[in-house]
Amino acid sequence: MNRREVLLSGLALAGTAIVGNVQAADDHAHHHHIATRNADLISASSDCVQKGQVCLNHCLDLLGQGDKQMAACAKSVNQMLAVCGALQQLASQESAFLARQAKIAMDACKQCEDECKKHADKHEACKACMESCASCYKECKKIAA
Repeated sequence: MNRREVLLSGLALAGTAIVGNVQAADDHAHHHHIATRNADLISASSDCVQKGQVCLNHCLDLLGQGDKQMAACAKSVNQMLAVCGALQQLASQESAFLARQAKIAMDACKQCEDECKKHADKHEACKACMESCASCYKECKKIAA
């Protein structure tokens, strides 16, 4: 076998490998779709969790400085975080428990929204949390049992 034959054989092998990888990627692509049935709820609950974490941190900082008015806000945010974290997971999994969890989340979001509203004019973190809870409540209402 001369160099030309070795080179041509190598190119043929490389071409086969490339074609095989492209086909494998195409076959695997169907596994990467994003669940869209609950996309709005997933987004709203995710935003609620994100804004709630910032709000809770802010409340804890103020509590540490002696501002006891933030205790109820911190407690409601903390509970909302637990409920909306579970809601986000169940929505992503298209769980059979989602409608019931959405109903619970409506209560948690409403309570958190009401507490944050008391501080929204003074604290941006509370205002953002309040708004995200209101949005999550609306999305939950669409599917709550």
